[in-house]
Amino acid sequence: MTPLVAFAMRPPLLPELFPLDLRRRLSLVTRMHERVIDAFDGPLDAEILITGWGCPRIDADVLAAAPRLRAVVHAAGSVKGHLTAAVFDRGIAVSSAAQANAVPVAEFTLAMLVLAAKQAIPRARAYAAGAWSGDALPGVATPGDRGGLSGATVGVIGASRVGRLVMRALRGHGARILLSDPYTTAEEAAGLGARAVPLDELCRAAELVTVHAPELPETRGLLGERHLSLLRDGAVVVNTARGSLIDTGALVRHCSGGRIGAVLDVTDPEPLPPDHPLLALPNVLVTPHISGARGRELRRLGEFAVGEVERLARGRPLRGAVRVADLNRIA
Repeated sequence: MTPLVAFAMRPPLLPELFPLDLRRRLSLVTRMHERVIDAFDGPLDAEILITGWGCPRIDADVLAAAPRLRAVVHAAGSVKGHLTAAVFDRGIAVSSAAQANAVPVAEFTLAMLVLAAKQAIPRARAYAAGAWSGDALPGVATPGDRGGLSGATVGVIGASRVGRLVMRALRGHGARILLSDPYTTAEEAAGLGARAVPLDELCRAAELVTVHAPELPETRGLLGERHLSLLRDGAVVVNTARGSLIDTGALVRHCSGGRIGAVLDVTDPEPLPPDHPLLALPNVLVTPHISGARGRELRRLGEFAVGEVERLARGRPLRGAVRVADLNRIA
């Protein structure tokens, strides 16, 4: 029998994630629920639930009202915000489009690393105040004109999906890559074109540091006072992972003196209050969590999810399968 599919997400997202042609593809292998669910307030007869941002939490009570549910396909990244242990306990198959969402995050990260390598952020602000390209930047450490990424030493924290895509791009730009990841061996790091090093060594050696670790209890404040103090003068930290991975207070102290800079697409707290010092520093750029899929990029997530449903309907393995054992090491 053709499986029944339901969508659970913020309703306005549906046409962006699943334009008409993708919904037509789904209709070839499934029957589709008529409405987009934004609250679980009754029985759910779907066998496959396609979720997105804004999906309510799926706990034991929701599952009790969904006896036929056998798979949750998430058309976004992390599943931790809406799936509880009860989903995995019942043996429901779970898939995430995290690897599809990793592409725009990696592209954004690379763009920010290029800007950081060229000292574009403090120089643009100094230019607005009357300084020209070769002028010194008062109050900002800029040790020499390093230029772009070729020959730069870049520290990558976390060999996640995004981290691996960033490392691939950095190799193409001729950067020297240092990798700190407790789950990656020296041999695996070498295969990624990087040298595995402890976090202390990475911080001491890197001109640019980019953060791609998951948000876990043990990674909160991963870059704190001690590690930030190890960074060389003029280093720039790029964070497109989670704001909690960097100690915000320590970062303010180190950036306020101009010794290091930062590009932050995520912060702790998020959003920052309008008067937060990070928003006014000339060597810091804060963007409003825009590195993930947006606009035209959302279709990529929908295509990934549709492919997963097609695999389920045909009895094939999922490309983005998430297992309970993965939860303690993924974002």
